[in-house]
Amino acid sequence: MCTDQIIGDILSSWRYDISGISPEMRVDFEQHLEECTGCRTRQRLHRTIDVVLVGVTTLSTLAFLLAIAIIHRAEPLRYWAVGELHLSDSYVLRMHLHQSYIAVTLQDLAIAGLLLSLLAWALVAMMTPAPTYLTGMAVSHARVIEREFRNRSPRKVA
Repeated sequence: MCTDQIIGDILSSWRYDISGISPEMRVDFEQHLEECTGCRTRQRLHRTIDVVLVGVTTLSTLAFLLAIAIIHRAEPLRYWAVGELHLSDSYVLRMHLHQSYIAVTLQDLAIAGLLLSLLAWALVAMMTPAPTYLTGMAVSHARVIEREFRNRSPRKVA
């Protein structure tokens, strides 16, 4: 249950993303997220979904890049036809009928998959706060590591 339903409703309409608002406005929302376990759990769920989407689209892009590289290196695979499309153009009163064939190769499918994966990655990166969230996580982890390194490193006594 949410401790303050009004702030909880505002946060849920923003998908629990407060990174885009000014720091002055963010204070109440951050305080609410600290106090309300329900909203904090939902925020964590939404960020997990966002990160998983970025990860899946990144892996998909890398898989299609690998497929293109393998198909390009293996000469027999490059022109292996997966299917043929039969296109027919009929002219006025169907007097002339022209047929043409297009072979769909593995390389064509891999390139199409790569383009779709890149489009999906761009949409996920634009529509979710995952890049901002991941950057914030990386910065906070770097600060923790830096603090631990400073505490552990021996200091010279003058």
